[in-house]
Amino acid sequence: MNTRLASACRYFFKEWVRPLALVAAVVFPLKSAVADWNWVPSGSMRPTILEGELVFINKLAYDLKVPFTTLHLAQWANPRRGDIAVFYSPQDGMRLVKRVIGLPGDKISLHANHLFINGQPVTWSAAAENWRTYTTPQEQKEGVVTLEALGTVFHPVISLPNQLALRDFAEITVPAGQYFMMGDNRDRSYDSRYFGFVSRERILGQANAVVFSFDTDRHLLPRLGRCFTRLL
Repeated sequence: MNTRLASACRYFFKEWVRPLALVAAVVFPLKSAVADWNWVPSGSMRPTILEGELVFINKLAYDLKVPFTTLHLAQWANPRRGDIAVFYSPQDGMRLVKRVIGLPGDKISLHANHLFINGQPVTWSAAAENWRTYTTPQEQKEGVVTLEALGTVFHPVISLPNQLALRDFAEITVPAGQYFMMGDNRDRSYDSRYFGFVSRERILGQANAVVFSFDTDRHLLPRLGRCFTRLL
C-alpha cells in the first residue's frame, strides 16, 4: 500500500505539480513586472472605462521593476499628463485606475469642476453624443459630458450637477516625485482630491486598452463593441 501511495505521489508531482510550478515561475513574474490586467469594479472612470471591464496594463510603460516589488531596476519614462495610470492607493494600498492630472511641480486648482493647471484653464468642448451610450440612466438624464484636453489627450469627462461632490479647491503645488490623480467621472470618483498625492514608486504602469467588457447590469453580457479597443 505504501509503495502504491508513493508511486501515486511521484506521478502526481511529475505530471501536475512540476508543470504547474514551471508555468507559475514564468507567468507570475511576467504579470508582476511586464504586463498585467485589472478588472474594473466601479464607474469612477466612466465613460472611458466601464464597470465589468478587463483593462490591459503595460508595466513597462515607465520602468522595469523587480518582480513582486516596487523597486526599480531601470527607468526610461515618467507618467505624462493625461495617461491612465494604475497605482497603489496611498490611503489603503488598493490598486486603482485613474487619470494623471498633475505632474511634479504643477500648480493645480479646481473651480466649479473646471480644472486649472499652472494658472491656465484646461481646454474643454462639448462631447459627441455617442459617449452617452456608455453612461447610466441617471447620467444620461442629469449628466454633462465634455471633452477635456490634457496635453495631446482629449478624453471625456462626466459631471453630475445634482451629485454632492468636491468641485472646488484652491491652488496646490504637486510635490517632487508625486502625482495628482482624478477619475473621469468627476463627481463619483474617490481620487487625489480625497487621499492626496501619489508617489512615483506607487505607480505600477499604464492602462492603455480594454481587453474584455461585460455589462454588469445585463447578466454580464459582453459589450462586443468595446472589446480590444484602445483607451484615450
